[in-house]
Amino acid sequence: MRWCFLTLFYSGMSPKAPGTAGSFLAALLGLPIVMWNAEMITLLAILIGIIAVKQIDIYEKNGGEHDNKAIVIDELVGQWLAMGIGAIFGFSYVMVVLSFIFFRIYDISKPSIIRRIDREVKGGWGVVLDDALAGILAGFSTLFVLKMLDIFHISVF
Repeated sequence: MRWCFLTLFYSGMSPKAPGTAGSFLAALLGLPIVMWNAEMITLLAILIGIIAVKQIDIYEKNGGEHDNKAIVIDELVGQWLAMGIGAIFGFSYVMVVLSFIFFRIYDISKPSIIRRIDREVKGGWGVVLDDALAGILAGFSTLFVLKMLDIFHISVF
């Protein structure tokens, strides 16, 4: 059961790009939630993040590898934070796509403090916190792009 949770229904077992597979599944799972209530997806991301920290700590204490690439529950946390922040001005499929793209960019490139947290913070907090910060950054980047599109009256659909 723990492994199913940590690998987000085994999407982290993907032989190629497990983080992207987990993020994609997270976006799909988050769609009905963010359509219904943007605040709810943010709160759920925080709750799942706290649970994930504890479960990752147990996994590592029992001999599991730190930041095992198959563990992608942290991608769900980051993706849902990005979607929750991105939906502040309302839901749109463009917001979901932008939040996914920005989250993957920041999660892979790990700019600034995200890289530092990834390297220096151990245990479950280290695994989850860098993705949470990447998600927050992705959410604000999404908001920025959506606002620019609105200001310049650019419709993408």
